[in-house]
Amino acid sequence: MKRYDVICIGTTLIDSIIKGFDPNPVSASGFRAETGDLCVGGEAVNEAVTAAKLGLKTGILCSLGLDAAGDMIIAELTRNGVDTGKILRSEEHHTPVTTMFVNDDGTRKSVTNTAHRYNFRPDLHTELFTDARAVILGSLFRAPFDDPQIILAVVKAAKEAGEIVVADTKLPNFRVLKLSDIKDSLPFIDLITPNEDEAKHFTGQNDPEDMADVFLSYGVKNVLVKLGSKGCFFKNRSEKIMLPAFDIKAVDATGAGDNMVAGFVSELLRGASEADALKFANACGAICTTAVGACTAIKNREQVLAFIG
Repeated sequence: MKRYDVICIGTTLIDSIIKGFDPNPVSASGFRAETGDLCVGGEAVNEAVTAAKLGLKTGILCSLGLDAAGDMIIAELTRNGVDTGKILRSEEHHTPVTTMFVNDDGTRKSVTNTAHRYNFRPDLHTELFTDARAVILGSLFRAPFDDPQIILAVVKAAKEAGEIVVADTKLPNFRVLKLSDIKDSLPFIDLITPNEDEAKHFTGQNDPEDMADVFLSYGVKNVLVKLGSKGCFFKNRSEKIMLPAFDIKAVDATGAGDNMVAGFVSELLRGASEADALKFANACGAICTTAVGACTAIKNREQVLAFIG
């Protein structure tokens, strides 16, 4: 029996979330905003915390600096039941901090820095992530998954261990890769989960089904395109599903896609059909947007089921 239901690998950081920023200065160098919050973030953290809240035995493999930001992330992961024993810590780099400017409708812009490019080597620690039923690459196309050889080594080791391999994509920020650069890795991926902008960037297509077809042509087994306020689209070689978004007032869309991924994997591991897993995932994404921060709104699986009902 596997020790974990899911292991999340990838970017972990602190989000400094500024909501309601007023661009009109109040002094020579002073500005005002409605709120300012520090929240744990990064795809691997968001997905691990949500998966744990949904009842999965969850671990995380990431690299943090020996600093207060890293301490904060570990404390939050531990509080939510995520096993932090596989986290690597190093004096060689700082824990990344992202500044997020969130608009009234929940959309946002982010500022990254050189700490986000630190490329630790999960491929050198396969024993830390192969003892699970599923593995989620939390930041495909960003460090540590902006190196084709690292990507291939990780997905190949995971499949050889019998795991479901999920890849949640990001737009490149420092090192730029194309789908063709990782063509050897894509057939090892069971589910890829780009948002609409990412899917457009990597496929050159504008229609969700055309986007999905490009990923499928590279050998990916299943594609989930996250469409924000328009819902989501799922396709594999035997079916396609389009779901509209839930009608809610969004407060902050940070991490909504990560919550969707965790929700989808959670239900698949429980034996749900892809259609039912997608409905559950769609609800997870919607609930996430109702509070500031990626890991704030979702409490447990019962909450999500009640929301759907």
